[in-house]
Amino acid sequence: MTPSVRSEVGRLRTVLIHRPGTELERVTPDNKDELLFDELLWVEHAQAEHDAFAEVLGAAGVEVLHLERLLAEVVADPDLARTLVESQVTETTCGPHAVDRVRELLLSEDPTGLVGHLLGGVTATEAGVTGGLVAAAGGPGDLLLAPLPNAVFTRDSSAWIGEGVVLCPMNRLVRRRETDLLRFLYANHPRFGDPTVWFGGEAGEHYPATLEGGDILVVDQRGVAIGISERTSAAGLELLAARLFAAGVVDRVLAVDLPRQRATMHLDTVITQVDTDAFLLYPAMQERTATYALTPSAGGVSVTAAGGLAEGLAWVRGGREVRLIRPEMTSARAQREQWNDANNVLALQPGEVIAYERNVATNEVLADAGITVRTIPSYELPRGRGGPRCMSCPVVRDVP
Repeated sequence: MTPSVRSEVGRLRTVLIHRPGTELERVTPDNKDELLFDELLWVEHAQAEHDAFAEVLGAAGVEVLHLERLLAEVVADPDLARTLVESQVTETTCGPHAVDRVRELLLSEDPTGLVGHLLGGVTATEAGVTGGLVAAAGGPGDLLLAPLPNAVFTRDSSAWIGEGVVLCPMNRLVRRRETDLLRFLYANHPRFGDPTVWFGGEAGEHYPATLEGGDILVVDQRGVAIGISERTSAAGLELLAARLFAAGVVDRVLAVDLPRQRATMHLDTVITQVDTDAFLLYPAMQERTATYALTPSAGGVSVTAAGGLAEGLAWVRGGREVRLIRPEMTSARAQREQWNDANNVLALQPGEVIAYERNVATNEVLADAGITVRTIPSYELPRGRGGPRCMSCPVVRDVP
């Protein structure tokens, strides 16, 4: 099927995910903050939980694409393998002394091993590097090529809107190679047909403006909600809106102004759509969130206040009413479940979602509201601060 996403809740046909691997094993107490992790995950259990996620998707009839497998298919072409390795392994990533040796290591691997290193990183010992300042200043186990442990959250690095894609200029430096890999994949794998890129076609073209896919909700065929957050800047949002308006993709963009804090790093950490008219909302956000209505104008973008969250969501849906599902629970329990991504659910079709099983109270509220909840194990994956929506990049959805 040709990539197309014009809804948050239309039947999910194709999704891109990434099974976590060596990159999670590289997260240590010393580097976890730099790599944006609060805790260390038990990798084998995280993989088993991710496998259960993929099984639920497959059982629902969703075509499940794996990032690591598709990249391996692309780099089976030696010329493309060399192009990708030379763009990822540079003098600025591992130093001029080590760069040739690290490239040689990757290009000597089979396609699966090559991709494993691009995602999992390379140490001085693995590359056989003993000289040069980078190796001398570190230890044999120090990384010459950094791992990408956040790649499991495929929602953030790219997002499909209509028949084109946003290649997200990530806020944090340690995540920017994720987008580079997606840019290469979409341009070279026949599954995607060299798609139109709405934003981020060239690496670095938009910095210092940033934009991440977790802040993008395609709530209507002609309307998109985007968060101004810890990770998405107002400039990045306005640039994307101008591009979408110029291409005639949408008529309405709702900017949702979020607190700039880790607990609300993306819009989808506090609100996700669960039915054509219904949104699951972390209750503390409704009174703290202002919205702005962006529409096309002769100058590019016109901006007006859109009121509170309910009013803004109704506006971006073309004036149709919305139903907010807000768990009524004690403040402590609401905060605990929100921290474990209770509001970050993935719609399989209107009124049916995938959620973490550990968020019992929120899942009960969804069920009481008439939403079918498919749960997945969630002992380890939530430690990475991302839920089922974060771990999925829809490529094809029906229009409900």
